[in-house]
Amino acid sequence: MSFFRKLKDRMFRSSDKIGEGLEALVAEGDAPQAAPREPVPQVPEPEIPVPQEPVPTLPQPEAPQPGPLEVPEPPMPELPEPSLPEMPPPEAYEPQAPVSLGHAGAYRSGPVLEPQVKPGFLGRMFGRKDEEPRRVLDDAMLESLEELLIQADMGVDTSVRVTANIAEGRFGRKISTSELRDALAAEVARIMTPVARPMPIYPKKPQVVLVVGVNGSGKTTTIGKLASQFKAAGKSVVIAAGDTFRAAAVEQLQIWGTRAGVPVMTAPEGSDPASLAFDAMTRAEAEGADLLMIDTAGRLQNRQDLMEELAKIVRVIRKKDPTAPHNTLLVLDATTGQNALLQVEIFRKIADVSGLVMTKLDGTAKGGVLVALADKFGLPIHAIGVGEQIDDLAPFDPDDFARALVGAGA
Repeated sequence: MSFFRKLKDRMFRSSDKIGEGLEALVAEGDAPQAAPREPVPQVPEPEIPVPQEPVPTLPQPEAPQPGPLEVPEPPMPELPEPSLPEMPPPEAYEPQAPVSLGHAGAYRSGPVLEPQVKPGFLGRMFGRKDEEPRRVLDDAMLESLEELLIQADMGVDTSVRVTANIAEGRFGRKISTSELRDALAAEVARIMTPVARPMPIYPKKPQVVLVVGVNGSGKTTTIGKLASQFKAAGKSVVIAAGDTFRAAAVEQLQIWGTRAGVPVMTAPEGSDPASLAFDAMTRAEAEGADLLMIDTAGRLQNRQDLMEELAKIVRVIRKKDPTAPHNTLLVLDATTGQNALLQVEIFRKIADVSGLVMTKLDGTAKGGVLVALADKFGLPIHAIGVGEQIDDLAPFDPDDFARALVGAGA
């Protein structure tokens, strides 16, 4: 199964929400409108005059008594004798053109025309079954489209811009659902294309990759998947389990390390994660590793103490290599919606985020937040995840994502 097919199948909440919304928008304007009823004229009641004075009764004259009537007999007129006209000879007759029998026994001299019957309401409705509904792209439809995109977590500013670009050149024209879906997918792809870049690989050894994010965003799983993929690509990788406060995170990384054949450096629970990062850089440099991936503890962006701890890790790493970390990946949980925008703002200030990885796109109807992130920050999006398996994390493809987001075909 291709990753696009998997992406579309597992992003069903986002694609279904947007796809069904687009169909509803067009169908709303295509529904037949009932003809307004003509007002029934009100007939005023006749006014019956009421007589004020009694009408006097006149005496009736006596009728004359009828007598016998004498009717004179009229004289009979004398009628002339009828004369018959002379008949022409048989040679004077010319043959007549034959006549044809039409409908209901009527004789007609021309071709018979079938009566044309106009289809009724049901006939018109069922006759359009194969035609795709269309609606005029007007202000009301654009406003509804904005609301739909905002509900998909695309953000107010991005939704307004996307809607305005779709309206350009189409406003006032009738548009179908497929045309609207293609226009939206093209606009989303246009926004996402500049940020769709894989994580860069530098000749510097070791290349330090710091992975940060809030609790439960999927950092540990993402590190394991990336390490396995880099190992399969021929790179030597070392993992540092910097989440020293959560034993389950260390065990999870060790499982991924064993599966991928990648060593995992650990420290006693509760140890200083900055010290572990420094020791891991020393080991990776001694072994000539290509990549050192450092996991960090999940932290809330509103916890100042935890953010200071992350800043300490960055300072200690730079004592070993002033150019490190060479990549700082912020792992975002798609289910957080617009809260992801706030996370990017704060983590950029603390750890100088260089790229994003979006996880859990299979569990939310808020996939549009990735469009808002690209539109607002322009940070590279290196990979997206739609599951727990090793091949469920793949490089970000803007066209595939846009088509899957709006429910379009492959």
